[in-house]
Amino acid sequence: MLLAFTFLISTSEMKVANTGKGSTLNPSKVLIVYLSRTNNTKAIAEIIHKNIGGKLVALELEKPYPENYQATAQQVVKENETGYLPPLKTKIDSIEKYDTVFIGFPTWDMQMPPPMKSFLQLYNLSGKTVIPFNSNAGYGVGSGFQTVKELCPESNILDGFEMKGGIERDGIYFVIKDEKAKEAEREVRKWLQKIKVIK
Repeated sequence: MLLAFTFLISTSEMKVANTGKGSTLNPSKVLIVYLSRTNNTKAIAEIIHKNIGGKLVALELEKPYPENYQATAQQVVKENETGYLPPLKTKIDSIEKYDTVFIGFPTWDMQMPPPMKSFLQLYNLSGKTVIPFNSNAGYGVGSGFQTVKELCPESNILDGFEMKGGIERDGIYFVIKDEKAKEAEREVRKWLQKIKVIK
């Protein structure tokens, strides 16, 4: 089983105040939440943050996954089979103050990772604009973007973004650096412009 990462956003028009960075969003009302095991999803989250502003939050678990890839892969398969949602150490204060929530996660077992499901079950994002993004091992998003729609039925979901990151199974870890980082910067900006959150 592959553990990988993916991200997404949508194309609806958003009428919000301009910021100096060319963003069409008010940074004080933007939350960027991400889960990253090998730092590839984190790299994409940081590019979004650089372009949009807002509050950047890494999801952490009360009981972290094992460092060993195979042990984590087996645990995730069991969690997906049973529907278990691991408790989060991360707490978000005043979720109601955010209008736009970016959600970044890797593709694990061709699905959204259980900790991100925990986050979406825990916090009510009704009425908010939700923008998912993903890094993965080259096999795509799997059912991850669809799960965002299922868990956020009352949210405005924008079109998503996904990019190939590392392949942890093969010992290829953080790859969004150097030339790949420049490519990611260009692709993320193009996507943010397409979904009209930056000019």
